[in-house]
Amino acid sequence: MNRMRELVDLLNRYGYEYYVLDAPTVSDKEYDRLYDELVLLEKETSEIYPDSPTRRVGGEPLKEFAPHTHLNRLYSMDKAQSEDAVREWIKRCEKLRKEAIDGGNKLPRLQYVIEHKFDGLTLCLTYKEGKLVQAATRGNGVTGEAILPQALTINSIPLSIPFMGTIEVHGECYMRLSTLEKYNKTAKEPLKNARNGAAGALRNLDPQVTKSRNLDACFYNVNYIEGKTFSSQEEMLDFLKENHFPVSDCELFADSEKEVIERIREIEEKRGELDYMIDGAVVKVRDFQTREAFGSTEKFPRWAVAFKFEAEEVTSLLEDVTWEIGRSGKLTPLAHVTPVEIAGATVRKATLNNYGDILRKRVRIGARVWLRRSNEVIPEIMGRVDEYVEGERDVQKPVVCPGCGAMLEERGAHIFCPNRLGCTEQIVMRLKHFSGREAMDIEAFSEKTARQLIDEIGISEPSDLYKLTFEKLCALDRFGEKKAQNLLDAIEKSKSVKLDSFIFALGIPNVGRKTARDLAERYLELDAFMKCTEEDLLAIDEIGVIVAKSIVEYFENEDTKSECMRLLDLGVSPVWEKKASGGAFGGMTVVVTGTLSSLSRSEAEEKIRDAGGKAASSVSKKTSLVVAGESAGSKLQKAMDLGVRVIGEEEFLSMLDEA
Repeated sequence: MNRMRELVDLLNRYGYEYYVLDAPTVSDKEYDRLYDELVLLEKETSEIYPDSPTRRVGGEPLKEFAPHTHLNRLYSMDKAQSEDAVREWIKRCEKLRKEAIDGGNKLPRLQYVIEHKFDGLTLCLTYKEGKLVQAATRGNGVTGEAILPQALTINSIPLSIPFMGTIEVHGECYMRLSTLEKYNKTAKEPLKNARNGAAGALRNLDPQVTKSRNLDACFYNVNYIEGKTFSSQEEMLDFLKENHFPVSDCELFADSEKEVIERIREIEEKRGELDYMIDGAVVKVRDFQTREAFGSTEKFPRWAVAFKFEAEEVTSLLEDVTWEIGRSGKLTPLAHVTPVEIAGATVRKATLNNYGDILRKRVRIGARVWLRRSNEVIPEIMGRVDEYVEGERDVQKPVVCPGCGAMLEERGAHIFCPNRLGCTEQIVMRLKHFSGREAMDIEAFSEKTARQLIDEIGISEPSDLYKLTFEKLCALDRFGEKKAQNLLDAIEKSKSVKLDSFIFALGIPNVGRKTARDLAERYLELDAFMKCTEEDLLAIDEIGVIVAKSIVEYFENEDTKSECMRLLDLGVSPVWEKKASGGAFGGMTVVVTGTLSSLSRSEAEEKIRDAGGKAASSVSKKTSLVVAGESAGSKLQKAMDLGVRVIGEEEFLSMLDEA
């Protein structure tokens, strides 16, 4: 039993480090070895500690949910649908504070905290003597549904905590967008959105269904606590962290109405970067004595308000599906929907991955569908809203290429046009990618020019651009001498290109801009890169099997390899200057977050690489340094949680100057 207690404590600590801190201290293999030992001992003794991680596996289905009465009422949140409504709420707070002071209360000046408003399902946990004894939904705020077996399957929820008194914590259960995407790849019927995925799993009578969704949780309120009080929001959150509860990495502070509005806008702007859904921002008074003085109405606390963002998920009617041809010849279905507003933009088109995706999501022309828009990208169809509607019809799988009429081929989950050199749409897309700003950067080249050169001169490969002459161009319709010379100058200038830009320009499937840079840093010369093996590539950080195979197959293909060699023969000279390892950031992994006043983030990252460092996009235990600009958010908070050194823009520039 002593060894079991030791194993439970160890495994819970390792689980907290892995699921909450994202900073594991043991390998998966070591964790599994200890877990298997615990399972064996529990079988031998027929005993299981209340906080044993083996309780997370999910039990037998329940017949029904039992009611649970919360230790304190869970209030809902008053809503503000506009910035003016937030300003009105702040004015009410100022009035309430004045009334409280006139009544004899000594209150500090008003300060506010602004948080993410999670789009999930409210979750309330009860602990006694340091052990999780109950979990419940919000219900009507007084009584909810007891869902402890379901909550036990959520790895980020602590089974035991250091605090030994009775406590009830209040938070949100949600499904990460990356988890939803992974789940939908193999699901018989994909989930329509992350919120339904979380709510449906947590309120499912079968805990195994809950476990299959890999849910997360975040806690932001202590609803009841025995023998302890808090003076501020920060103190309460520190308590939650000390007791191993996952908390939001968004905690912005404001001292005025203007700053509150700025913080709300900041959260909305960065909304698309998150791996979970939020549908607004919550504004709260920071001081707890002030909260107590303000009190509550019958429905809402007076000291908080929820600002709702424009919806990122809406429904619309699917009017048609067309098939778009990419530079590799792959056909991708494009959905045309009845115009609808999503997050402040009018949307008429949405993506579908492939024909199999259409079948799995049961998408048909004439049906209503769910649309989700994240950041500034084209929305994706998540699934249909309802059952069969009269008049709807199947989306037809194409047999011939809509661009050139060639018979199509199926390769795995996708459909391809094999007419590489005769399909105008493929050629246009290849030339557009090749000449792009992050590739060869041919300034005077456009898609319109590409189509004209294909139609009137018959070019079919990027190498054909380097064979163009002044006479040929001047003979074209609407192509004067100045335009011709500008294009030729831009093409000539593009011959001196950085190796990473050239690798990206080649259009190797699955090789994006960052991967191209990693490859250039690893191989330094194009010849060495062209001879790489799959084994060599897999040794590079963040390059997996799919990317490695794509690269090897690209250079094994005689057509694509020959095109690469033609470009070199025509004078294209990719070069790479190896960065010195002994610069200001030599050997360091540096993350830039927030807004810098003197240079863009990409410029800052380039300077880090020039000074011998590695510019990373996310904070982890391996991060050496974080450069925090204005409005730094979750990455700054994570750096502080992990004890990573943080510097400001001034110190960053000073380090560069001293190098």
